[in-house]
Amino acid sequence: MSQRDLNSNHQACEQRIGYVFTEPRLLEEALTHASGADNRLVSNERLEFLGDAILGWYVCERVFHEFPEALEGDLTKLKSVIVSRQTCARISRAMGFEEFLILGKGMTTSPQVPMSVLADVFESLVAAIYLDGGKDAVWTFLDRVMSDEIGKTVAGEVGSNYKSLLQQFAQREHGVTPSYVLLEEKGPDHSKSFHVAAQVGKHRFPPAWGKSKKESEQRAAQNAICSLRGDPVPHATLVGDAAVDETASDSEEPIAEDGPRPHEPTDAGSLE
Repeated sequence: MSQRDLNSNHQACEQRIGYVFTEPRLLEEALTHASGADNRLVSNERLEFLGDAILGWYVCERVFHEFPEALEGDLTKLKSVIVSRQTCARISRAMGFEEFLILGKGMTTSPQVPMSVLADVFESLVAAIYLDGGKDAVWTFLDRVMSDEIGKTVAGEVGSNYKSLLQQFAQREHGVTPSYVLLEEKGPDHSKSFHVAAQVGKHRFPPAWGKSKKESEQRAAQNAICSLRGDPVPHATLVGDAAVDETASDSEEPIAEDGPRPHEPTDAGSLE
């Protein structure tokens, strides 16, 4: 690639990124795969190493501030999904970064750029922007390209995790961790159903059936959350044609109806 072509390539990439480098060599290094470099020290491998850490820092800081009631385990799970290699590669492909990669001859003949190479170039560009413009510059870039991914992850990983929401509420308001009581199981070994109730302290909430213990516990937790909010129980136990709430007779210490209630997520970006 001639210097003129290289400069044109860089300018097009800067337009795609939305950031103009004061040190163009950083952009060139970020786009240079080891196969297209004179030696590995001038490839994007070192930048990829730094970019991985910066991306983790960004995601940790963002989810920490956006979800103040999320437990450490929930934050860790979110971070691991958001900063995965698949996510980085998906963003690279969506932004068309493969057009700007500097590759060796063997790589250029491949019909498609490997996922690992796409993930590497995204992390390398993150590091290059950070080194060139500092934290504010790279945070602005990441806010633009990562927000949708974070929203999708929250919707998938937290939005349906009723056990986590109930645990946050129980620990915050009552200083206890919810337990899940197996009331009954039915069916053959290869196709069992489980009847489970969530319990906070001595208060047991309406139980729910599920095709696995995990599913039944999530449904039981959702029943508990809806009960606390005064909403209809979504997984009521059916007796004949009537839906009833089964609450254990030993519910000696009911949770106050007028007290604080956990909030079921209403959109991808909020736990409240």
